[in-house]
Amino acid sequence: MREHRYASWRTALSSVIGIYLITDTKDGRNYVGKADGGDNIRQRWSAYAANGHGGNVELRGLDPEHFRFSLLRVFDPSTPTRTIDKSESHFKIALDSRKHGLNRN
Repeated sequence: MREHRYASWRTALSSVIGIYLITDTKDGRNYVGKADGGDNIRQRWSAYAANGHGGNVELRGLDPEHFRFSLLRVFDPSTPTRTIDKSESHFKIALDSRKHGLNRN
């Protein structure tokens, strides 16, 4: 996130909110998360880069070197929170990240 070669990505990620996926490539488990409200994708991903878990309990103790980040859906910042919440829930169900992944909720 901090390297100069990612400057254009940082700019792009700062302008959108949405749903993202973190995959632990060591064991294949997924974590579905969202960036909404005052947080954009860049802010959320920067939190993971800073401490390795972004405040998520199930990610603590895992090696962030094995994390792969993907965008699942991007929203305009004016999108209502309930729309983003529905989308996040959809992806948690579709990817079974609660039962076989890293989502607790």
